[in-house]
Amino acid sequence: MSVKSPRASALLHVLVARIGQHNAVVASQSVLAKLMGCNRRTIVRAIQDLVEGRWIEVRQIGDRGTVNAYVVNDRVAWHGPREGLRYSLFSATVILAESEQPDGGELGQQEPLRKLPRLFPGERQLAGGEGEPPPSEPSLPGMEPDLPAMLEPADRGPMDEPQSIGSLTGTLLGRLGDA
Repeated sequence: MSVKSPRASALLHVLVARIGQHNAVVASQSVLAKLMGCNRRTIVRAIQDLVEGRWIEVRQIGDRGTVNAYVVNDRVAWHGPREGLRYSLFSATVILAESEQPDGGELGQQEPLRKLPRLFPGERQLAGGEGEPPPSEPSLPGMEPDLPAMLEPADRGPMDEPQSIGSLTGTLLGRLGDA
């Protein structure tokens, strides 16, 4: 292949150098052209040569066909229809260019993203925050709470000062002794 299509061979080396532990690379044809130092038409021809030689498979991302997943040395797993949709699932390294981003001038200056909480193996999530008020359930019919009450003597006036439990007990016992 290096003799027949040197650009295809070079492109294969660019892709393989970036797949890491994954079996695919996602990139636009423009980014690949910049990495290779050539124009986009050369990339299109090199991709065709690699596909025809069964070196890679190309899976289109989006409807234009200029951003693709280039699957190297592995078959893409297609899953059965789900609600009329067949889909492919694989992992890939994604290569982006600053020039293709709508916020390219702001890259590196954004506020940090929020961190997602993580649970490690064996950990359980604990509830936190204010939560909801406890449920209020009415009493069952015929089982209303009956709190004990003392009948106060009619001649007793309000207490002027708070009394300790000991003095209240002594007063009550004194009244019982008088009776």
